[in-house]
Amino acid sequence: MIINTFSYLWSARAIDAMSELIQNGYNTFEVPISSPHCWPEEISRSEHSAIPAMLNENGAKIRSLNAGGYDINLASPGASMRRKSIEHITSVIDLAVAWDVPEIVISPGTRRPMISPPLDSVHGWMHESLEELIPLVKRAGKRLLFENTPYCFAPTIGELADIVRTVDDDALKIVYDVANAAYIREDPVSSLRSHHESVALMHISDTSTETWGHDPIGTGVIDWNELGKSVNETIGADNVVLEVIREENTLEEFAKAMRDLGEEGWNLGE
Repeated sequence: MIINTFSYLWSARAIDAMSELIQNGYNTFEVPISSPHCWPEEISRSEHSAIPAMLNENGAKIRSLNAGGYDINLASPGASMRRKSIEHITSVIDLAVAWDVPEIVISPGTRRPMISPPLDSVHGWMHESLEELIPLVKRAGKRLLFENTPYCFAPTIGELADIVRTVDDDALKIVYDVANAAYIREDPVSSLRSHHESVALMHISDTSTETWGHDPIGTGVIDWNELGKSVNETIGADNVVLEVIREENTLEEFAKAMRDLGEEGWNLGE
């Protein structure tokens, strides 16, 4: 299973987090793009080359880089803000090329909650941004993945699938976050079954519907047994990212998550 290094966001650089995880038997990662953990402009030349060398030496890889969605907005009313967002994602695409990472997770954008701009306008600004990004990511041989988040203007998988169908290019798919979905009372099991053709990756963790979390398996509202069956019948466990976020006892939390998933019938291999 792919391991997200989010839990190390403030405690370790990405290279050190992955090194520790490799020593504990994990070999495939998603890395959030966030300073100081991993930020393109702050990566030294030596670290830039050390990461692929370390991965190659250990038979490990980065499956995806998560460019984030709090600091950028592809659907901003301001053209200069959209430009800055495109520039940031372009720098992440360049990093993906250097580190042989196939996919980049991004947000479709946010919408001001009070006196919101019309949705038609928001979609128009986002598509304008994609008209620049899609050719860039295709030339790089990579793929963009829109993530469903409660704060974006298209928080449901149905809305994101509509965008993916409209763009109609394999360079844009979805990473489906089941905790984000469950928090807004979307059923991850039926939603994955209905829209799996648009889904390239899935983030897993648990949550309640009262407090948004990325919590340990079995501590929230998600039906892990049924979700495991849906994963096996659709995208497969190789395309699942463990995104339980715990800054303390991180390795123990990851190991427990694997055991708990196994007890729920998930086929995680060796």
